[in-house]
Amino acid sequence: MAAFKRKRGGQTLVGKKAKKVKIVADGADASIESEQENNNEITVPAPVSGGKWTNKERVLIFSSRGINFRTRHLMQDLRTMMPHSKADTKMDRKDKLFVINEVCEIKNCNKCLFFEAKKKQDLYMWISNSPHGPSAKFLVQNIHTLAELKMTGNCLKGSRPLLSFDPKFDSEPQYALLKELFTQTFSTPRYHPKSQPFVDHVFTFTIADNRIWFRNYQIIEEDASLVEIGPRFVLNLIKIFQGSFGGPTLFENPDFKSPNMHRREIRLAAAAKVREKQMVKEMQKTKRTEAKTDLTTDVTADVFRTPAEEKPVLIETEPPVPRVAKKKKVNGYIRQRMARR
Repeated sequence: MAAFKRKRGGQTLVGKKAKKVKIVADGADASIESEQENNNEITVPAPVSGGKWTNKERVLIFSSRGINFRTRHLMQDLRTMMPHSKADTKMDRKDKLFVINEVCEIKNCNKCLFFEAKKKQDLYMWISNSPHGPSAKFLVQNIHTLAELKMTGNCLKGSRPLLSFDPKFDSEPQYALLKELFTQTFSTPRYHPKSQPFVDHVFTFTIADNRIWFRNYQIIEEDASLVEIGPRFVLNLIKIFQGSFGGPTLFENPDFKSPNMHRREIRLAAAAKVREKQMVKEMQKTKRTEAKTDLTTDVTADVFRTPAEEKPVLIETEPPVPRVAKKKKVNGYIRQRMARR
């Protein structure tokens, strides 16, 4: 803001025109000026709803304590994309999930998206129709937020999205129920006061690898092509309950594997690799020792080994004949010396 300067002449603002006081003598001139003022007034149009807002769906989006920054950014992205959503403070871990129905009633919401964090690394999402149900529990994987993706697409804040579902949603009953839940939760009601009368982005729900893949695309007007905006995440279905946050189980995913079991299998696989390496080392050591013993004993030497002939045993009854000692030959020089003596 520009700084205000005072002048001695009584003018308080610089750069702004002072109001001129007109003295009107006749009533006719006053009526003309009032008409001109009415023409110059800026009129604010009435809200788009015009009293036609009949589908009053409200979604409560909040979480439990212990979530990380990525989950917090994901919740904020969902709130910006869904103008019919409301926020609330984080719920304590010790509270039961049935308390959420009371919170929805206080907030005047009939749908709920609840993010539950466990062990500061696993994220579960509940989609519930409060207070009568049904509700579904998912494991959220591969989260990427708007700030993280840095996509080129963009859409108007508060605009109504198109919902695109995979054809597999109509093939099985559990997916048909989830399709209705997603339709009622993520679709912005028509003529909502906070929504805009534009349709410029698409929410896609695709089933692949027994999981539901969520994507958000912008509709480009030139050639009706799609550009991804974000956020994106993957939902792995765990159970579908008849009531809100509990009740009889309508469907349980047989292919679901808990994160604890998955991490346990990874640790067992790593331990098996270590054991395999140790066994290979032990086998190499035994082979080396066996090779040394083989070199000392030649196996092929037994092939050419022949047994010696047996000699007859002689028993001598008479003593042996004594041997006659032979006289040594002495040189002539030695004989002469001996004769002199």
